[in-house]
Amino acid sequence: QSGAGNNWAKGHYTEGAELVDSVMDVVRKESESCDCLQGFQLAHSLGGGTGSGMGTLLISKIREDYPDRIMMTFSVMPSPKVSDTVVEPYNATLSVHQLVENTDETFCIDNEALYDICFRTLQLTNPTYGDLNHLVSVTMSGVTTCLRFPGQLNADCEN
Repeated sequence: QSGAGNNWAKGHYTEGAELVDSVMDVVRKESESCDCLQGFQLAHSLGGGTGSGMGTLLISKIREDYPDRIMMTFSVMPSPKVSDTVVEPYNATLSVHQLVENTDETFCIDNEALYDICFRTLQLTNPTYGDLNHLVSVTMSGVTTCLRFPGQLNADCEN
């Protein structure tokens, strides 16, 4: 499988459209096993075709099936300094409209800043995707701490 080949339209309308029903089956099964489903979180990149195209397609399908649940995304924005793929800005631009329409919260994460943290703060000379993903997971953990632990100042997704 080749993915969407850095093409938002392939991820959203062709390749992604072929896969989204099977992904939604998994989402449905997982949500049915929840006692109190409050919402969904999606981490994806907006530079490539799969994260931007299929990612936004999946978000819209989840919104259709679960209109009363919170949709939260952690979206990695592309940067020309860390990629030479010329269509990344177009993929991101096409995704933003979908995110505005179908999400309640979108946390935009700057890909260049992730690399900068790896180089300057963590002193990594050659950061891996694992290093970058770890930074995103730490961000997600920090943002959702008040949702996961009890306390007087803490709330659920809707607050």
